[in-house]
Amino acid sequence: MAFLLYLLLLLNAKFSNSLIPPSPKYYPSLKINSTRFDQELRNLWGPYHQRVDQNGLTIWLDRTSGSGFKSMRSYTSGYFGASIKLQAGYTAGVIACLYLSNNQALPGKHDEIDMEFLGQTNEEPYVLQTNVYMNGSGDGNLVGREMRFHLWFDPTTAFHHYAILWNPQEIIFLVDDIPIRKYKNRSPSTFPLRPMWVYGSIWDASSWATDNGRYKADYSYEPFIARYKDFKIFGCDASRNSSCHPATVSSTGTYGLSDTQHSVLRWVQRSYVIYYYCHDMNRDHTVTPECGGE
Repeated sequence: MAFLLYLLLLLNAKFSNSLIPPSPKYYPSLKINSTRFDQELRNLWGPYHQRVDQNGLTIWLDRTSGSGFKSMRSYTSGYFGASIKLQAGYTAGVIACLYLSNNQALPGKHDEIDMEFLGQTNEEPYVLQTNVYMNGSGDGNLVGREMRFHLWFDPTTAFHHYAILWNPQEIIFLVDDIPIRKYKNRSPSTFPLRPMWVYGSIWDASSWATDNGRYKADYSYEPFIARYKDFKIFGCDASRNSSCHPATVSSTGTYGLSDTQHSVLRWVQRSYVIYYYCHDMNRDHTVTPECGGE
């Protein structure tokens, strides 16, 4: 039954890319001021493949290097977003991303919340992969919790806003203020609660990014470029006291989503999900006890 549902998700997403989601009727990104890149973020690696201009950021990958950035502070919860424009054409094997992590503070045992754009061939659209995992991959057994989407627009023609809402109760992924995935805190063993930093990067992931590594990065198309602007960082600073109230994205200011937001989320998942780890029969679901309840 789960396999049939998975096939239906694939077929529905493939043939419904002209559909536009209904309005969520609430736009949390408009409630948060944008910040300049140099106010909250800094270069992490690939400094010669990164350019800051007019409060925006351009990073690129060529055969010599990619580039990445990181927030100056760590957070225990918050809303973290940016408007991003991707490169058109052949980008197979290349990933541009925005994510939260504590990989440098906890190497081998880190937590991560990802929004990753998986590059594609000329014939296929980008895939947006969302992922959540805890306690890293130091033992070689990384347990990902991936949900992948096709988008209802072309992410190469204009900037669109992508955001992660993370608080002690839930993680919500949003695209242009439309909730696309909600991951609940069902157990401390399946939910990241340790402080994390904001990261972004562009890099070569040819071994797995496009069709499980079938298509590799082709550097005859270099440079591969990703543009970021309108950074929105509204979180509880891990270095300060615990009186900070965690961010939410509902119109009531409470945890969760409104009825309208829930309806939009369900609509998006019916129309655009192309992979969900809980429906993957090849996965070992003894290590993902939350499956069936997300």
